[in-house]
Amino acid sequence: MSKKKEINALEILTLYMSYVLEHNTKPSSVYTFAKENKFEEAIFYNYFGSFEAIEKEIFNTFFKNTISILEKSKDYQTFDARNKLLSFYYTFFENLTANRSYVIATLDSKKLDLKKLDVLSSLKTSFTNYIDSLEIETIDLKQKNIAQIQQKSIKESAWIQLLITLKFWMNDTSASFEKTDIFIEKSVNTSFDVIDSTPLKSIIDLGKFLYKEKMNIN
Repeated sequence: MSKKKEINALEILTLYMSYVLEHNTKPSSVYTFAKENKFEEAIFYNYFGSFEAIEKEIFNTFFKNTISILEKSKDYQTFDARNKLLSFYYTFFENLTANRSYVIATLDSKKLDLKKLDVLSSLKTSFTNYIDSLEIETIDLKQKNIAQIQQKSIKESAWIQLLITLKFWMNDTSASFEKTDIFIEKSVNTSFDVIDSTPLKSIIDLGKFLYKEKMNIN
């Protein structure tokens, strides 16, 4: 019997993504997946408990790759929260675009509610922690409890905004997804302007763009 090769978690993720794209479905079992890729089944369980765990980690890996790229940028370190978040969005969606076929195959919007997709749960945790780390300035209400509610609201709103952008990107057919870039700029700027209590111009600007694209974001 030939010796099975040992592989790491990232290689398993890559093999899984390739399998889904080539077969248009997930593997029937861990045993057949490992056998087809010539490694021991036990190695799979060293890293993942199920295919569902892999799917969660794939989307979280897109996030981690994004942060890794940003942290290498000296310019990024000097940015304020608004420009850090803009940089995150542009880099994150570049990562998604590089893996668009897999993302679409996994999330393909057959009237699915992205907010309820368990496959995005690890991404949500990482992203909302990232939002927390930005220490976005809000209106000082001089009340600790209200401030905590305000911070939680910012994180949840930011997550919903990311999901809306993800849905927009999935439906975007423009060259180089330039309309998604426009949407990112307008939506992130609008969200910060709302926090700054100077929203009117940005809200009107975003509204005009959405009307033009006739996008249903509900």
